Amino acid sequence: MDRDVLKPQDQLAAWLAADMAEVNALIRTRMASEHAPRIPEVTAHLVEAGGKRLRPMLTLAAARLCGYDGPYHVHLAATVEFIHTATLLHDDVVDESAQRRGRPTANLLWDNKSSVLVGDYLLSRSFQLMVETGSLRVLDILANASATIAEGEVLQLTAAQDLATTEATYLQVIRGKTAALFSAATEVGGVIAGASEDQVSALFAYGDALGIAFQIVDDLLDYGGTEATGKNLGDDFRERKLTLPVIKAVALADDEERAFWQRTIAKGKQQEGDLAQAMAIMARHGAMDAARQDALDWVAKAKTALEVLPEHPLRDMLTGLADYVVSRIN
Repeated sequence: MDRDVLKPQDQLAAWLAADMAEVNALIRTRMASEHAPRIPEVTAHLVEAGGKRLRPMLTLAAARLCGYDGPYHVHLAATVEFIHTATLLHDDVVDESAQRRGRPTANLLWDNKSSVLVGDYLLSRSFQLMVETGSLRVLDILANASATIAEGEVLQLTAAQDLATTEATYLQVIRGKTAALFSAATEVGGVIAGASEDQVSALFAYGDALGIAFQIVDDLLDYGGTEATGKNLGDDFRERKLTLPVIKAVALADDEERAFWQRTIAKGKQQEGDLAQAMAIMARHGAMDAARQDALDWVAKAKTALEVLPEHPLRDMLTGLADYVVSRIN
C-alpha cells in the first residue's frame, strides 16, 4: 500500500516497526511472572487486544525525531504502555465496564481483585524499566505523570453527576486522566535523546494538546461518529458522565432542559428515549459542534508546538496524527 494513503498512526507504525518489535518483545518479557500465572493471563488479554500502541509510538517518534540512537527509548516506550495498561485495568473496575476494544474486560473475565492487583504489578514493572534508563529526570517525569493520572481519575469521581461541573474542571480531569501520559510519553523521548530545553518543552506541549484533543473526540464519539470505539452509543450518557458536550448543553439549558439533565444525570432516573432527547438538546445548542471546535483548537496548538522541532518525516507524521484525531468525527 502506498504510504500516502495510510492513516498517520499506521505511517508511524511502519516507520518505527523495528523499534516497536523490540518494545513488544520487552513487554512480553516483563509482563511474565514466575510465581503468579494469572498476571500474564490478564495482561496479555489487554496488551494483545489490538490496541494502536499510540503512546509508546509517541515516545519512540519523539526520541528518533531528536536524533536518539541508544537503547533506552525502547524501555521508555514499554514503560508508557505498562502505565497505560495499568490505568485501563483500574478504570474498568472503577467504571464497572464490561467491554473494552470490543472484547470483555479483564474484570469481567476474571474479577475485580485480579484486575486491580495486576494493574499494580504493571505499575511496579514500569518503575523498574524507568530506573534502568539511569535518568532521574525521566523517572521524575513519569512518576509525576502517574500521580497526575490518579488525581484526574479521583477528580472525575468527585465531579461525577454534579451538574455544576465546569469546562475548567472537565479540562483538569482529561488533562490528568488522558493528556498527562501523552505529554510524558513525548517529553521523555526528547529527554532521553538529549534534546534542547526548547525542544523538550515543545514535545511536552504537543503531547498535552494532542491528549486533550484525543479525549474530547473520544467523548464526542460516544454520541456518534465515524470510528468504531468498542463501546455502545451513549455509554457515557448511561453512566451519567459529564463530558464536554453535555457540560456545554447544561450551561445553556432552559428550565425544562435543566430538569431533564437533573433527572437523567444527577439522579440517574433514565428511561427509554432519554438518549435521543439528550442528543436533540445538545444539537439544539450546538454543543457537539462547539466541542469539536475546542478539539480543533487543541489540534492547532499541538501542530504549532512541533514547529521548533527539526524538519523530519516523523515530524510530518506527528502533524498528520494531530489532524487525524479530529477527522475521526467527520
